[in-house]
Amino acid sequence: MDWLTIALLLFFGLVFLAAEVIFIPGTTVVGLVGFGLLAAGIWFGYRDLGSSTGHILLVGSLAITGALVYWGLRPKNLNRVALTQVNHTKVHDVRHPDVLPGAVGRTLSALRPAGTVLFQDDRREVTTRGEFVPAGSEVRVLGIEHNRIVVELVA
Repeated sequence: MDWLTIALLLFFGLVFLAAEVIFIPGTTVVGLVGFGLLAAGIWFGYRDLGSSTGHILLVGSLAITGALVYWGLRPKNLNRVALTQVNHTKVHDVRHPDVLPGAVGRTLSALRPAGTVLFQDDRREVTTRGEFVPAGSEVRVLGIEHNRIVVELVA
């Protein structure tokens, strides 16, 4: 193999490693292809150009690869691909219900024994203790059992 082919193997190996470290980190396939091209170039360099040239190619490839990894893993470059924003939103905790016992709402559907009730502007799925409640009736929250809102018809 001539020196131009070996140089191209090393060049494209370094290009693939640079692409893996700098532009598309975490894909692994591109990095493995680059590592394979570098290894083949160094091996052919030892085989066809002699051990002294092979040593030079090995040390040069290691130095350039080390510099690429150092440059690609700097915090400034990692911040481009890492999630650095903080999410300050909240999730509704079911242990702290927003519909309290005693709240009054109007049924949007018939409760047989479960259905939908409108409490002010909030639609909630509720259930009764077994009785039928027609749509459009006023109901009162008796309590919250586990994850169910239990209601009764307001008389």
